[in-house]
Amino acid sequence: MTAGPPPSPRVLIADDQELIRTGFRLILTARGIDVVGDVADGAEAVAAERRLRPDVVLMDIRMPTMDGLEATRRILEHSPRCRVLMLTTFDLDRYVYAALALGASGFLLKDVTADHLAAAVRLVDTGDALLAPSITRRLVQRFAAESGRAGDSAAPAVHRDLTALTPRELEVLTLLGRGLSNTELARALTLSEATAKTHVARIFAKLSLRDRAQAVVLAYETGLVAPGDAAAD
Repeated sequence: MTAGPPPSPRVLIADDQELIRTGFRLILTARGIDVVGDVADGAEAVAAERRLRPDVVLMDIRMPTMDGLEATRRILEHSPRCRVLMLTTFDLDRYVYAALALGASGFLLKDVTADHLAAAVRLVDTGDALLAPSITRRLVQRFAAESGRAGDSAAPAVHRDLTALTPRELEVLTLLGRGLSNTELARALTLSEATAKTHVARIFAKLSLRDRAQAVVLAYETGLVAPGDAAAD
């Protein structure tokens, strides 16, 4: 007996622009993704997430009443299994960086194509992070060192003490910070892909990381990866 397709993710859209909410709802619904609600500000997003229990929240960065950053913080503190994708008009945005540090699983520009939007929602629903390596690397390079020095209040309570990691796990985290996939990790370290996945899972557990987005941020903030280091595009 063959397994059926995975269940469709349940999505909440939070954006203060009605046109964006309507457009994204139509796009996702047409592709078989269940949009369980849409709201116009961060406070409504927090309340709706608790009421509707979506799998994925599409969260605008800048909204009235409560911005997307604070809403993301509250949602992920209350519902660790929920995945948040940030919506922004500007990829090199300090708020996007802070959201990734808090545990958002990635970000999308609002001019995203319909197919990319649907694919992104399905990807993060599987528990992975949405990372476009070249854009994410530029974003993190721009803000990580400054945030790490300042103890940015927008940064998460992520463990920055790496002493719990083995030498091999430090190697793996460094390569994660450079944007490598599990397949690329395995090739670079001459490991099986299953072993690479095990190392990644142990790093996440030891450092309380949600996914690869937080791993990239942490690798830069702790100096494992420096601006200009080679990365996979």
